[in-house]
Amino acid sequence: MASLITAVRSKLLQAIRSVNPPGRWKILVVDEHSQKLLGSVLKQFDILEENVTLIESISSHREPQQFEAVYLLMPTTQNVNRIIKDFSDGRQQYLGAHLFFVDGLSEALFEQLTTSPAEPHLKALQDLFVNFWANEAQTFSLQSPGLFFNIYSPPRNEAAFKSARSKLEEELRFVSKTIANVCITLNEFPYVRYYMPTHHTPLGPLKPSDQTRAPPPPEGSGRWRTNLARGDAARAYEVADTDFVTKLLAFMIQQNLDEYKRINPEFPKASDPPRPRGTLIITDRSMDTVAPFIHEFTYQAMCNDLLQIDDGTKYMYKFQSSVGSYEDKTATLSDADSVWTTVRHMHMREAIDKLMADFNKFMEENAGFKGEGAASLNDMKDMLANLPQYQEQREKFSLHLNMAQDCMNLFEKHKLPLVANVEQCCATGLTAEGKTPKTLVEEMVPLLDSQEVINANKVRMVALYIQHRDGVPDEDRRRLYQHARLSMADQDAVNSLVHLGVRISRGPSDKDTKKKLKQKICSEDEYELSRYRPLLRTVIEEHSANKLDPTLFPYVKDSPIVLSPAASLKQTTPQTTSLRSAKPSWHKAVRPNVLAENKQRVIVFVVGGMTYSEIREAYSLSTSLNKDIYIGSTHAITPRNFIDDLKVVEIAGVGSRAVPNGVSLAGAHHSYQDFYDEKYFTPDPPTPQRPTLPVPKDSKHFAGKLVKTPSSHSASSASLIGSGTVEKEEKKKKKGLFRF
Repeated sequence: MASLITAVRSKLLQAIRSVNPPGRWKILVVDEHSQKLLGSVLKQFDILEENVTLIESISSHREPQQFEAVYLLMPTTQNVNRIIKDFSDGRQQYLGAHLFFVDGLSEALFEQLTTSPAEPHLKALQDLFVNFWANEAQTFSLQSPGLFFNIYSPPRNEAAFKSARSKLEEELRFVSKTIANVCITLNEFPYVRYYMPTHHTPLGPLKPSDQTRAPPPPEGSGRWRTNLARGDAARAYEVADTDFVTKLLAFMIQQNLDEYKRINPEFPKASDPPRPRGTLIITDRSMDTVAPFIHEFTYQAMCNDLLQIDDGTKYMYKFQSSVGSYEDKTATLSDADSVWTTVRHMHMREAIDKLMADFNKFMEENAGFKGEGAASLNDMKDMLANLPQYQEQREKFSLHLNMAQDCMNLFEKHKLPLVANVEQCCATGLTAEGKTPKTLVEEMVPLLDSQEVINANKVRMVALYIQHRDGVPDEDRRRLYQHARLSMADQDAVNSLVHLGVRISRGPSDKDTKKKLKQKICSEDEYELSRYRPLLRTVIEEHSANKLDPTLFPYVKDSPIVLSPAASLKQTTPQTTSLRSAKPSWHKAVRPNVLAENKQRVIVFVVGGMTYSEIREAYSLSTSLNKDIYIGSTHAITPRNFIDDLKVVEIAGVGSRAVPNGVSLAGAHHSYQDFYDEKYFTPDPPTPQRPTLPVPKDSKHFAGKLVKTPSSHSASSASLIGSGTVEKEEKKKKKGLFRF
């Protein structure tokens, strides 16, 4: 299976390697965003190994160099002007320029470059289409949590609908180009499907409004029975009722992919043997508002829920050194950590068993250990302190030992066994025995009253209970808040579920909401506190079995030829929730190496935030369905982040972590390029003043030996001019040459 991290890394390295100047050495020029993107998949050493002698920031003051340069930049007007400036007014910054843009360069900026004074110095120009964050092998993100408010925050008043919608459409255009980048990087031209909710109207700025809806048709036109006879006016008026964020985004993506294919007719390049055409499924957070509240007990999800992990990757913990002292360490949780990738989707109980088994094996093989081995997390802790010679492996085991132990301590401290049981009954509508829960309120109220249960967990229980009941009378909701002693902000978090299409208030005559998408009852051997499966699992399984309702998930344009049931069985795993019963079929499918390399792909994008449970399902279903499944979103969410965002979604995100000042109330920019330029704008530094060099006392002695010293602010202070020896090159590589 193609790893997204590997795919992006290969594209970037290929671009750098493609430049082979006569003098061997070259300079890499980056901007602030491209440098971060580069650093997310490559280490500095890897870049310098490609005969890169210096890495410079295009926004800093740079001295002219006698080397060719590889420009790796965002395609902004500002960067194009900087490139032109490097070769204008008698200035020649480098011997030549090889331009690689992270995203697609617009025709207008291409014209500006090719008609500028820089044109004779341009030796290559290529668009890489890698402007997305490859978080994991099968996971990507835009790292744009603020989009949650653009999508779901209601405009302040009727007059604000038009500008809020135009702003959202502008943001969606950017999202669509990013998703197209993922497809291009994977060499995939997929069918595109999107979620069309049936139980609520469009949300946020897309809510039908007189400001954004087309004028109503003339009176009397409604008497026509057929859609065709009713005319364009009626259809235009009604389209506002189906303008869901998923639909708008899906059509934009299709347009971007069609445009790319028009310019590059060979896309996608043929593979041998041919890979079946994949599908891109666009859904959004409103499809499953249960998953973000549930306590998950698989390792990655539980750690991100209970521990303070920044951006899902950075975790600070106490590390015990060989002398017994404790020191603070910051660990990076990534695909580079083999222990992490092995256990992250296991249930915490299984993850701890696996950690201890691997630790005991490591002790036997490397430390000459004799004895019974570690029987508990505390045993591991004591034994780790006595392994100074295996520093790197000690740190990995110590990290995950700390994380697992902290999670289990919080599991007991916060009464999570009781809390999670209530959550599971609400989410699945069934008890652990498979019966309708009749004592749910009796079990929940003591927990809401308890001071040992933290408020965040009370919010989660109340939100799940209200969804389980499909809304409750206002008086019942008030009593729940009273029992839980929720603050006004916590109450706002629950009340704001209405902005995601959830019914929270219910009258005596209200009927149940009819939802076409329902969770399947999972019959696998399972843990009682992990019975709920995200709805995304059902969507992917039903899509793979050709059973996904086409009215709920229509195709934008092309749709695959639906195979007969007999033919379908040859293509995919029989749709069953038990792996045991499916084993003969899927086991045969993965045996040949060739088939394993060219599995059909499913790319899922969740607008408004994906949960770690949904990420886990993508990996799990890749194995059980024998497909390559990738999942992406605007950002990854934890229950804590989701609740915090719900607290302020009513006020456009003011006070949120993502957009403290709230989303911009201004409408869309004059053009998409203006929007893009503002998004990746970096200020130019002031023109540096050369410092006056002090004259040595013994000036006669130094006469004739003074060398021009580059100013201290110069990014080119590590220039290799005048040396040329390999020894000096190696020293400079070791020093680290990211200079901004």
